Amino acid sequence: MVSIKDVAKEAGVAISTVSKVLNHYPNISEQTQKKVMDAVEKLNFVPNQVAAALSSKRSGRIALLLKLNMKTQAIDEIDMQYISGALAMAQEKKLDVITVFYSVIAEMNLQEMIRYFSSQSISGIVIFGMNDDDKVLHQLIESQTFKIVVVDGAETNESTSVVGVDHYQAQYDVAQKTMRENMCRSILYIAGMRNSYVTHEKIRAMEDLAKKHNVKLLIRNGDFSELKARNIALRYAKNKDIVVCGSDLMAIGAMKALIDMDIFRPVCGFDGIILMGYVGKQMNTVKQNFFKVASESVCELNRLLNGSSGRKVRLPYTLVRLKYEDIIC
Repeated sequence: MVSIKDVAKEAGVAISTVSKVLNHYPNISEQTQKKVMDAVEKLNFVPNQVAAALSSKRSGRIALLLKLNMKTQAIDEIDMQYISGALAMAQEKKLDVITVFYSVIAEMNLQEMIRYFSSQSISGIVIFGMNDDDKVLHQLIESQTFKIVVVDGAETNESTSVVGVDHYQAQYDVAQKTMRENMCRSILYIAGMRNSYVTHEKIRAMEDLAKKHNVKLLIRNGDFSELKARNIALRYAKNKDIVVCGSDLMAIGAMKALIDMDIFRPVCGFDGIILMGYVGKQMNTVKQNFFKVASESVCELNRLLNGSSGRKVRLPYTLVRLKYEDIIC
């Protein structure tokens, strides 16, 4: 049986260097990494039991890193669709998958995070729900230690791709559609998280739209919370012509507030979740296929693992009005 000592001898490096390369330690030169991996391939060395199990059946092991939405008591349909889509594509690509929740790694520094994923024999990561405050995740991406796909991310590099819809254009389109269907001189925009790249893009879209049509725009952050959006609508919606929301859950909260105040204002959301069909009102929304987003993310990660460079992958969206009849089975 080939040992790590044999690999070190073949590569002409120390045993500790082989261990560091196999465990994805930073600051190892590309030349040294190539020497070690060439020796591993030549000798058909299997570094641990997990890799042994994968070598005969799977082409790699990836992690799905999810940040659950704690702002609602509703079942998180989006995360369930993400997981389903990712698992389906992983099976097709013969990739082994583990699911990691953000709370597990939230307090880790960069080196701890690298060691954690390396200990799980992870070669690639799909990140869902990352925001500007996730500094260590940004460092992980910059380190290029792993191949990474960020869903709804901003920046790419040689080892990192981003996958998702064009949130700027989608927000612009659904808000403009709602404006054109209703007389509008002022808009209440209920945005998502302040520290989210997606929220920045959507706010930019709303500011450009308001400027183009010369309408007044009031922006308040609802943090993707149905309750917070409801309270914002109770306070501000009466004096605005339409209410635009950065998510469907916030749109539902805003609509409930309007019903409680016994006034009508057009409301539009963003996401196209099934719950929109139960609200009892027809609201414009941007429908994303979250199953497809996740499956395309895993497909893109597989492409990176096979040696391709990072890129931006834009997926389609549609503008819809979800009704109860559309969602019942």
